[in-house]
Amino acid sequence: MSSKKKRRIAVVTGSRAEYGLLFWLLKELKKTSSIQLQLIVTGMHLSPEFGLTYKGIEDDGFTISSKVEMLCSSDSTVGMAKSVGLGIIGFCDAFMMLKPDLVLITGDRFEMFSAATAAMCMRIPIAHIGGGENSEGAIDEAIRHSMTKMSHVHFCSNKQSYEKILQLGEDPAKVFCVGSLGLDILCSIDLLSRQQLYSELKLDINKGTAIVVHHPVTLEKNTSKKTFGDILAALDRYAGNIIFLGSNADADGRIINEMIKKYVKKNARAKYFINLDRRVYFSLLKHAEIMLGNSSSGICEAPSFRLPVVNIGERQKGRVKAKNNIDVGASTKEISEGMKKALSAGFKRSIKNVKNPYFLGRVGPKIASILDKIEISEDIIKKGFVKI
Repeated sequence: MSSKKKRRIAVVTGSRAEYGLLFWLLKELKKTSSIQLQLIVTGMHLSPEFGLTYKGIEDDGFTISSKVEMLCSSDSTVGMAKSVGLGIIGFCDAFMMLKPDLVLITGDRFEMFSAATAAMCMRIPIAHIGGGENSEGAIDEAIRHSMTKMSHVHFCSNKQSYEKILQLGEDPAKVFCVGSLGLDILCSIDLLSRQQLYSELKLDINKGTAIVVHHPVTLEKNTSKKTFGDILAALDRYAGNIIFLGSNADADGRIINEMIKKYVKKNARAKYFINLDRRVYFSLLKHAEIMLGNSSSGICEAPSFRLPVVNIGERQKGRVKAKNNIDVGASTKEISEGMKKALSAGFKRSIKNVKNPYFLGRVGPKIASILDKIEISEDIIKKGFVKI
């Protein structure tokens, strides 16, 4: 019987959406006998405004090793910046207590930037999921590439992202193209039927459904109210059910959420959810007839359901997109034209066999296996720059 010491891997999650992507990986890490999973929750998980979603993590059977409070009760760029500072302090305390062998972070959120900064300063190796992507209209772009340079092991979702990480000088031996983690659900559970979904969400089954997920474009100043107003004006011309999902904790996110609440009060066919259970959300992607906004879900997950997506504005500029995405500007006219095209029989036929560039099979087992076997030593944090 082996007496090998368990490898302590601290996984950071800051929102329900991100936890939904991590869920199947967390299950793999939890059942790997040579790994001790340390789960750190932060950000929106701990906020009553965003549903105290850490409770759902506990309901799923995971033990939370540490909670890092970092969100300021603010809707401004100053609040975001101060939250980053609070996060660095909180993650330093968490890492001091847990003493992880490696910290696993995902994506491009400012909560993850705080975790990466603390781990880097404390000489703790970092693994990063989701590097090499682009979102040129948001601060996420700079945060993501910064975290790539802070990290030592990289898991990316497509070939183009893999090449960009190498362009940043990372060691090819530590860059792994594994696919999009969020799509593991398609290989893991049965989704709801249309009738079950419509009953669950109390929707008119005789109508189609639009999903709206829109976040602030953080590199633009004071555009959220105008842009979302134009989205709502375009939706006035849509006759089906409308499902709004809440915006995130970025500056101006509360503006969007308040506008949603007012719209829902005046429109019986519209419903607002801060969060949705992952099975319900993916069932919604399967049975909806259109999605609009600027969420990465429309880019990474919707193609697997051949769901037409109207991608609005600059937030996801530069991202690899399947042909189900229609890029439009942020005016009511352009959004309406995009919706008309997305709902047309011709466009639906054209994406009938669309392939999702982010789907490369089950990702959780691949990442868990690599994290279990990859060498972690003092030398891993001494990175060189590898020229292409």
